[in-house]
Amino acid sequence: MYHAEMPVIGTAEAWRCAARGFLAQGIPPEAILWNSDGTAPDLFASQARPPPNGDIQVPRGFVALADKVVWHSDPSRFSRLYAFLWRLRAERGLMSDRGDADLARLRQMEKAVSRCQHKMKAFVRFRELGNADAPRRSFATWFEPTHHTVEPTATFFARRFADMDWRILTPDVAAIFEGGELRFEPGHPRPELPQDASEQLWITYFRNIFNPARLKVQAMQSEMPKKYWKNMPEAAAIPELIATAPARARAMAEAAPTLPPLRAARVQARLPEANPHWQGPAAELPAAINSCTRCPLHGPATQAVPGEGPTDADLMIVGEQPGDQEDLVGRPFVGPAGQLFDQLATEAGLPREAAYVTNVVKHFKFLPRGRKRLHQQPNGSEIRHCQVWLRAELDQVRPKLILALGATAAEALLGSGKHILQRRGTIERRVDGTPVLITLHPSYLLRVPDRYLRERATEDLRADLRLAADWLVQRETLIEP
Repeated sequence: MYHAEMPVIGTAEAWRCAARGFLAQGIPPEAILWNSDGTAPDLFASQARPPPNGDIQVPRGFVALADKVVWHSDPSRFSRLYAFLWRLRAERGLMSDRGDADLARLRQMEKAVSRCQHKMKAFVRFRELGNADAPRRSFATWFEPTHHTVEPTATFFARRFADMDWRILTPDVAAIFEGGELRFEPGHPRPELPQDASEQLWITYFRNIFNPARLKVQAMQSEMPKKYWKNMPEAAAIPELIATAPARARAMAEAAPTLPPLRAARVQARLPEANPHWQGPAAELPAAINSCTRCPLHGPATQAVPGEGPTDADLMIVGEQPGDQEDLVGRPFVGPAGQLFDQLATEAGLPREAAYVTNVVKHFKFLPRGRKRLHQQPNGSEIRHCQVWLRAELDQVRPKLILALGATAAEALLGSGKHILQRRGTIERRVDGTPVLITLHPSYLLRVPDRYLRERATEDLRADLRLAADWLVQRETLIEP
């Protein structure tokens, strides 16, 4: 009788080596005791090591199956796999036999491990440790998987979060990624992790995607099991959302409009254009923008993003639309393009805090691709529907100069967004006489693949920002180009 001890870390490779050696020596399944997770071996089992590796060929389908099943929590997984491997020697078509009970059980275990890996990717929530002296930002999380899926899933997090250090701590295994290197250690007790600002973002995001009219509690708990809730910040809002769902669903139904006649659809679609000016008090403008439903963009977006800054500013900066970060935070120009703009504006002597910053379109237009949301350029209809808010902000601020970033801003302010590269650096007039300085959108700089063209475009934008700063100081005597 042979005893095979399987380690908690490196289980897949250890099982493959042991199984290959046993099979090469013709040792049947009933002669092997498989042990893992630190349980005591059989007192009568031989402590001899498995025979050396043999040159054994097995179907690729079994290799993929075994690489999943070895991470299952069932203690019999190793013996089940080896017994099936033993049968494969004589039954070559066994992997395609859908009626085989042993294969069916292994497929169930494979599916359970894949589902556990999916839950881990979906429900791990990192918290920043906040070590200001560290060269890289550091994060940690506590997770309790159903199966031993930390080791096979850790490479996903290493690719996804390669620019930071992180730890995924579980009762059995800890995955640690530091300095670009991934390693595994034995399990840790649950630590006390600090809270951070991203937890409130998770709650805000979850509240916005929660649809009370389509709530099915059992289906929700099936997709998001309650065992994971204690480690997910957004789960704090679930009891309240469930309790208030019936009342909110009724309110939604009562507020729903009746369907117009088919021949009235075209007229209804143009109603927002018939009232191009917002008539409310200036103090209520941000709230009005946040509740806007004039076009379909409000549906998938997290929230509207109104402009911000002094309402008596001499300069108004107008971009295209909120990006992914702006949509989550609710403020304009806080994402990568906004940070690049702030840097260049500072270098040009144009302080952003002295300007009113806004976008033509107030909701984020995107195309979902897995967890990513790919930016989509707003079309003419969406620009026209948002004109009422841009006009209201212009009437409120009455800037001396408008800085139009990119083609969408030029189209909304001047009626045409064509030939931006030729028009940049020039000042054109709106119908009301307000001067508009046309320049590049900072996101254009982030998309230019050629290094030389990117540096040239960066210098062009920096020069336009210096021109805006000089114009504001000398606007009485500046001769417009």
